[in-house]
Amino acid sequence: MLRAAWLLIVCLLAACASRPVNAPVGDRSEGPARNPDRHSVRQGDTLFSVAFLYGYTVEELADWNRLSAPYTIYKGQQLRLKPPAKSRVAAAAPQASRPKRTVHKTSQPKPRNSSQVRPPAPAAVPKQVAVSTPASASRPPRLASSAADIKWSWPARGRLIRGYKPKSAGKKGVAIAGKTGDSVRAAASGKVVYSGSGLSGYGRLIIIKHNKDFLSAYAHNRKLIAREGQWVEKGEVIAQMGSSGTDRTQLHFEIRKRGRPVDPLSYLPKR
Repeated sequence: MLRAAWLLIVCLLAACASRPVNAPVGDRSEGPARNPDRHSVRQGDTLFSVAFLYGYTVEELADWNRLSAPYTIYKGQQLRLKPPAKSRVAAAAPQASRPKRTVHKTSQPKPRNSSQVRPPAPAAVPKQVAVSTPASASRPPRLASSAADIKWSWPARGRLIRGYKPKSAGKKGVAIAGKTGDSVRAAASGKVVYSGSGLSGYGRLIIIKHNKDFLSAYAHNRKLIAREGQWVEKGEVIAQMGSSGTDRTQLHFEIRKRGRPVDPLSYLPKR
């Protein structure tokens, strides 16, 4: 009897030890981030998609990994997901004073007879020719300078079927119902920084950058229309609604501020 009880305890301990513990990824909506220290770049990753996955801004990842625009990364690269430790060596070490440069003036011989020296003739000023600017050479689009400059609109016409629940996995935005092939539109003007299907759980996904603080994301599409790097206007069709990465036709829509998901209903106009 004692031996059987002992075997039962050993089995229970083994079962508990073998149970996997999955830490949430990209959850910065409440409290400190719970992310790994590094991310191994996979095929199809961009710095924007990695930042979106873990809830950081592109500027943070670029700074921590010493990357500059256009933020090119490659498969197998190890990206820091936390700032590097500060060096303990004092950066303000005294610098050796540079020797002063001595400027020697070169004396020029004076002319014998100053009356024989003629002043140089003034250079001919070229005539200014008016150049007409072609209509196609308009200024390139710019990101909104502030949050007040972003004019939000609903990305789809369907009814709201799920609200924002930041503490629940996969519910860091809202879900909008619709039919397969319905138009998905840009909720505000901006630049498409990601268009692909490399983020698990989002299906075919589009991410638009509106300014240095705000992104919007459109997931589970059937077809992606807007291309990466393309500038889009508010209301422009960027995708077709679908069910990629989920079990029903819907649009999963997120707004992120400085990398963190926020409630889209706080920004979208009331219906």
